[in-house]
Formats: sequence, C-alpha cells, structure tokens
Amino acid sequence: MNSFDLQDKVAVITGGAGVLGGTMADSLAKAGVKVAILGRTARKVNDKVNELREAGGQAMALVANVLDQQELEAACRQLEAEWGALHILINAAGGNVPEATIGPDMHPFDLPIEAFDRVNSLNLQGTVLPTLVFGPLMAKTQNASIINISSMASFQAITRVVAYSTGKAGIDAFTRWMAVELARRHGNQIRVNAVAPGFFIADQNRRLLLQEDGSLTQRGKTIIDNTPMGRFGEAEELCGIIHWLSSEASSFVTGAVIPVDGGFSAFSGV
Repeated sequence: MNSFDLQDKVAVITGGAGVLGGTMADSLAKAGVKVAILGRTARKVNDKVNELREAGGQAMALVANVLDQQELEAACRQLEAEWGALHILINAAGGNVPEATIGPDMHPFDLPIEAFDRVNSLNLQGTVLPTLVFGPLMAKTQNASIINISSMASFQAITRVVAYSTGKAGIDAFTRWMAVELARRHGNQIRVNAVAPGFFIADQNRRLLLQEDGSLTQRGKTIIDNTPMGRFGEAEELCGIIHWLSSEASSFVTGAVIPVDGGFSAFSGV
C-alpha cells in the first residue's frame, strides 16, 4: 500500500478560492481527492469548483464565512450528506488588511484597534471555528489530518504587520494545543499540524512587495536579501508538504509547525 495515496479522500479547504488555497486544491484534486472549496463569496467559490471539475476533479462548493458558526455548521451538514466523510481540513482562510498595516509615516501606537481585532479574528478565529465545526465529522473516520496555515510572521518580528503576526502566532499555539488534546483522546486518528510559508506573492501582499511594473519594492528587496534561495516561493511549492501531511506517510507527525521558506527562518542575516 502506498502511504502517500490520497485517492478518494475528502478535503475541505477554507479560502480555497484564493491563490495559495486554490493551488493546494488543484494539486489535491489531481491526486484523486474530493475537494470542497469553502469561502464566503459564492461567485469565487463556484468559479473555482467549476475550474476543478473542468480539469477532471471532483469538487463541491461550500459557501460560508469562516467566522460564522451557523454557516459553517450548514456547510458541514451539506458535506456529510453528499460525501459522507471528511479526511482533510486545510484552514487556508486568512490574510491582512491595509488598515492594520503600520504605514511608513505611522507610529505603532497609532494602530487602529478595530483593524487589529479584524485581522486577528480572520486568522485565528477563522482557523479555530472551522476546526471545531468540522472536527466531529473527522473524528468518525481514520487517519484524518487538520492542516493550519501559519506564516514566517509568527516565527520572528516582521515589521509593520503586528496584527497579522499575532494572529498567526495564535495559530501556532492552537495547532500545538489541539494536536496534544486530540492525540490524547484519539491517538493518531486526527493529527493537527501547520505549514508556515515564507514569502509568496498573493493578493494581500502584492503591493507591499512589488511595484506596478513588477520590480521589487524596498521591502521586497529586503526579503529577497534575507532569503538564502534568493527568490519568492511559488504557490506550487507548498503542495508537497500538503500532500505529505494529508497522507498516512506522516502518521506519526502531529503538533508540528513546518516552514516552507527558502531558508528565511534559518538565516541570521550574516
């Protein structure tokens, strides 16, 4: 038996219509996984589902806000009614907002607390709540895997993005806590891990890292200078770790926060 085999597994990907989540969805669907795309914007979710189906994959649309428990519960009922099980939950919903980013002319004390709360809720609560709602369905199967999306911003201080950083740091703590609790109750039946991407170009950070002509901003140049591989990551480069954590090949791995960062977190800057 191939321990990496994912054929006919069922996955829910929150934020699965985004750049990173959507690439994970493409990769899992090609591996034979039934992929449910969960997001709050029906048009984006349905467009992604149609794209997966046109490529030969099995896909389902789950329109729900990751911060709305009733909508998530309805989505879970829909999933169970149609596909009967859930093996993989990828909590890829998250991000930042411009109002929570410390501008060049701002002092950190000027951070709007409303924006800070909004970003923390989206990242931390937007990971916790889907886990609590979909977790009981996963507990009915064997070898289930919850994969949270962390960030380099949780490993060390990344200037200007304090709200995003604290939200992602909360995800790391929640990942370890939930991994321990579920392992003590369910053994290796449900594993919980996180992937911490380095710097990948996505909608939320494009303007911070790239000029309109595609050249690097000063911030983008600083990041590249501190990434030993000397480049940004490609979304497809997250798929290998997602496949491994989704499969039985990682059956003794839980509570890990794994960087995929081109060496950024290992580099001292010297």
